[in-house]
Amino acid sequence: MDIESLIKLIREISSSNLTEFSYEEGVIKIFMGKEMEEIPSFPRKETNYEKQIVEQKNEFEKEKLITSPLVGTFYVAPSEDAEPFIKEGDVIKKGQVVAIVEAMKLMNEIESEYEGTVEEIFIENGQTVEYGQPLFRLK
Repeated sequence: MDIESLIKLIREISSSNLTEFSYEEGVIKIFMGKEMEEIPSFPRKETNYEKQIVEQKNEFEKEKLITSPLVGTFYVAPSEDAEPFIKEGDVIKKGQVVAIVEAMKLMNEIESEYEGTVEEIFIENGQTVEYGQPLFRLK
C-alpha cells in the first residue's frame, strides 16, 4: 500500500461513522480507532401513561410475589384427589409448601419466601410455568 492510498484510507475512515477499522495485507497491519463524543441527552417530560406504569410497578413491588424457581408443570395439590396446598384468602407462613412444579419427572415443592395472606393465584392447576413466572401474590 503506497502512502497516498494510506492517507486516502485514513481520511475515509475519519469521515465515516466507524469507530474501529483494521486492515491486513501481507506483513502490513493497520488498526485505527476513534472515540465518539457523547451526545448530550436531554431530559424529557414523562407522559401520563409512563407515570401510571411507574406507579403500578412501585405498587407491584410492594406486594410479595411467589415465583416459579424452574420451568415445569404447576400443581396446586400433592395429588389429584387431595386438597390444594393453599387457596385465596389463606394466611401462610415463610417456608410453607404452596405448590408443586413437576420438572423432568421430579416433583419439586415450592415453599413460600414470605408470610402473608394469599391475594391472588395466577396459574391454573396443570399449566406450564416458566422460570421466574409469578405464581401467587401475597399481602
